[in-house]
Amino acid sequence: MHLYDPSAPNLPHNPFNAIVGPRPIGWMSTMSGAGIVNLAPYSFFTALNYTPPIIGFSSIGRKDSLRNIEETGEFVWNLATRELAEAMNATCAPVPHGVNEFGLGGLTEVPSVKVAPPRVGESPVAFECKVSQILRLTTMDDAPVDTWMILGQVVLMHISPALLKADGTFDTAAAGLILRGGGPGDYFELGEQFFMKRPE
Repeated sequence: MHLYDPSAPNLPHNPFNAIVGPRPIGWMSTMSGAGIVNLAPYSFFTALNYTPPIIGFSSIGRKDSLRNIEETGEFVWNLATRELAEAMNATCAPVPHGVNEFGLGGLTEVPSVKVAPPRVGESPVAFECKVSQILRLTTMDDAPVDTWMILGQVVLMHISPALLKADGTFDTAAAGLILRGGGPGDYFELGEQFFMKRPE
């Protein structure tokens, strides 16, 4: 086994985010207290609880998404698909504060129902969320890290009827999900499906 110590790197690139992956993309739309809209993708994102549904993502550094969420307590997660990959990528451009990334991606702002931030009209799934916790990460020695984890409870889901099967279940394979890998720009599209029942 190759031994890799993050404090003493011995590989050309840290393999951590390539191993923990592919990861779903947290494509978050937020709005500041002054009504300025922001849209940004986050690669450290996942579902964290089933009932109630809670999702979470990490902001490395105090970015606009985090500041907006601190001000309003709300955000929307939008599903990033293969069809929307280029638009999603455009929204992570390093632009000045106050630039609306919906325009960068040529995307449509659609009003949400229970929260103020708009959702991405072109995305087939969106979760309206209200913040449950914001946690600053620390090292094992209790030193603060320049990363904040935002947890949000899903209060409403928007799902394209085309992705609901006849039995009412969500068609994950047909959704065209894309996932973030490691490296400077590695992405994956959801591939082969297999089925296993849990032991009883």
